[in-house]
Amino acid sequence: MAGIAVLALTYVLSQFFRSFLAVLSPALIAELGATKSDLALASGAFFLTFGLAQFAVGVALDKHGPRKTASVLFGLFAGSGAVVFALAQGPLSLILAMALIGIGCAPVLMASYFIFARRFDLSGFALTSSWLVAFGMAGNVISASPLAMAAATFGWRPVMALLGAVSVTAAILAFILVRDPERAESTRGTGLSGYLALLKDRRFWPIFPMLAISYTPVAGIRGLWSGPFLHDVYLADSALIGSVTLWMAFAMVAGSFLYGPVDRLFGTQKWVIFAGNTVSLAVLIFLALNPLSGIGAITLSFIAIGIFGMSYGLQMAHGRSFLTKELLGRGVTLMNFFAIFGVGLMQFATGALVTAAADNDHPEAAYAALFWFYAGSLLLTLVIYAFSKDAIKDPAPAEMR
Repeated sequence: MAGIAVLALTYVLSQFFRSFLAVLSPALIAELGATKSDLALASGAFFLTFGLAQFAVGVALDKHGPRKTASVLFGLFAGSGAVVFALAQGPLSLILAMALIGIGCAPVLMASYFIFARRFDLSGFALTSSWLVAFGMAGNVISASPLAMAAATFGWRPVMALLGAVSVTAAILAFILVRDPERAESTRGTGLSGYLALLKDRRFWPIFPMLAISYTPVAGIRGLWSGPFLHDVYLADSALIGSVTLWMAFAMVAGSFLYGPVDRLFGTQKWVIFAGNTVSLAVLIFLALNPLSGIGAITLSFIAIGIFGMSYGLQMAHGRSFLTKELLGRGVTLMNFFAIFGVGLMQFATGALVTAAADNDHPEAAYAALFWFYAGSLLLTLVIYAFSKDAIKDPAPAEMR
């Protein structure tokens, strides 16, 4: 239990690192000369390296277990990346720092999912995985108003240096306290060939696009675009940005908790995921049509996206129902690759989109285009996901399969 608690702490840090740029964006633009495109590249670098690292993480989980995989990568890369960020002298340093942090954060959640999938049946996995995500959203909360206050009081550089030290400490504790579950004896699909077997399984084909796109609006808005949007359109300072994003962070916590047990209530995972993301689509369309609707309406919209856009844990449970134990590590990391790599690509794409659509006389126009882009992508994904097969009902835990 102590090991899971430490992994949960590292996941809090992982959530912080993927979302703190929005609050620091005014300071980074003013002090380092970073542009919105630079910040999009930095955020995208986090998600791209995070996503690409999933392949190595999946093999490592199956071969070496979660203890070594999570502790070594998180300590080396997240710790050093935070220090590089603290010492940054320009946009390139920010991009490098975020790339390092992305690699470090890559195994954290998957290590916990690996343990959960060995110990619980499908409903138990859905509940524990969603609630772990909810707990990790504390990182989102910390990276909102608390970060804004800490940066204003101590400066953002000392804060990031401290987070580097905390990351290394958490990694050491994980190495000491995490206990690996029993490994699978089968060698079927060893190494990267296991990923090929998973990619050939047609049951995953409609799930992969949903994983790749559904999380991008909530991650993109909370982790990056909320700051520039509120600053450019509403002349918000870091304190106001921190306040708005704090509410969205709380909503993401609530959404993760709510998705956890709701599949048991309705007896389906597929249609709960579909319904929740349909609500997110409706809110994105509202934002695209009404970017000048006022701080109150914008905050409520962000809250709605935070709640209904957090179906990630349930999507992972949907895909996990089709996995066998020898491909468990690679299965969960392949799904996570699509979720995280999709966000990274969308950060690059939206950075180019907002830059191309910029209008000094009408700053809201660029963000209307952003929300339309998110809405169109999510609509296409929902159409594809409608053809997916619902989760297998309560399979035996992976240890028994």
